[in-house]
Amino acid sequence: MSKTTSRSRRSGIRRGEAASGWLFTAPVIILLGVFLLIPVLMALWVSFSDWGGRGSPFSSDVDFVGLKNYQTLLAGGGLAEQDFGLSLKNNAWYVVLVVPIQTAVALGLAVMVNRAILRGRGFFRTAFYFPSVTSSVAITVLWLFLFGATGAVNEVLSWLGINGPNWFNDPDGIFHNFLEIFGVTSGPAALTQNTFLGVSWWDWLGGPSVAMSAFVLLAVFTTGGTFMLLFIAALQNLGGDITEAAMMDGANGWQRFWRITLPQLRPTLFTVLTLGLIGCWQVFDQIYTGTKGAPSKTTLTPAYLSYTTAFTNQEWGQGAAIAFILFVIIVVFTLFQRWALRERPVSKRRMRRYGIPTDGGSRGGRGGDGPGMKVAAGVATEQALNGRGTIG
Repeated sequence: MSKTTSRSRRSGIRRGEAASGWLFTAPVIILLGVFLLIPVLMALWVSFSDWGGRGSPFSSDVDFVGLKNYQTLLAGGGLAEQDFGLSLKNNAWYVVLVVPIQTAVALGLAVMVNRAILRGRGFFRTAFYFPSVTSSVAITVLWLFLFGATGAVNEVLSWLGINGPNWFNDPDGIFHNFLEIFGVTSGPAALTQNTFLGVSWWDWLGGPSVAMSAFVLLAVFTTGGTFMLLFIAALQNLGGDITEAAMMDGANGWQRFWRITLPQLRPTLFTVLTLGLIGCWQVFDQIYTGTKGAPSKTTLTPAYLSYTTAFTNQEWGQGAAIAFILFVIIVVFTLFQRWALRERPVSKRRMRRYGIPTDGGSRGGRGGDGPGMKVAAGVATEQALNGRGTIG
């Protein structure tokens, strides 16, 4: 009888805790539903309709057009498809360059300012982080001044005997400019005559324009400090026992970083890469403030194209469709990134080599002393004792 009473009392407490939890979270859930979920669903409906921007998108005079807006962008064969293809090409190169560079810069800065022997670490952390908290509009205006035809960047390049380009007015791809040095001014027919989304494969492979390259440098400059703080927090939470063991066995600094420190930063690395990927695919304010897609639409991005298509050209269905295609692209790349950075099993043969029991599972832990980290320390030690200076 007492057990039944005790059990019913515990279940009553749990029900009360659940009710309290829902009561405290209800305001946030309501706000997210009203200002996030409902607008997203409305935009999804607009992407399948012919709404003209006046009145309610759910009124009786708004017709359902199915995939027509998506078909116009992906296979319409007109200017809308070409503009969308150009925006994807520009943004794809932007992502390919910005994400790895900003991650490497942030990690390098974090390792540097996390060293105990560095004097004035607080000053350097503040200095590196300061561009991240500055208005993006202000930074973009500053960038337009620095990278102008007669700006400070070209002035410095002239001191080195380099004739700097007219940065924000040069639509040529940087790889095409590089090939012109060797006399290559046009590609083979297989690349110039075949297109994807209205853009020839030769243009797809031309790299970002000179103007877009300036925005790449801007992104690295403004985001490196933010991701540096994430890496600093992760580095300060790492255990030093495995690193010290590898150091005692003769592993050099690069081997310890590559084989021990970096694998332990996997969760933070995934966070940084994911945030960088999402931010790069959503770049808008720099383009709006700086070039508005010029020159020759080589700085056009899907986010800015969605804005101009809806608010300037009054093609609200196509503008919403661009936004949802961009959403799908971000989700796909995030899932691929998650798969690429997943925890991989450690073979039992390698675990036995370093004296690790194999009956407890073969997956490396996320912390500092899992089987994966022990194997990594063993690999670093083994290569150090064999006199290998680099790690493949």
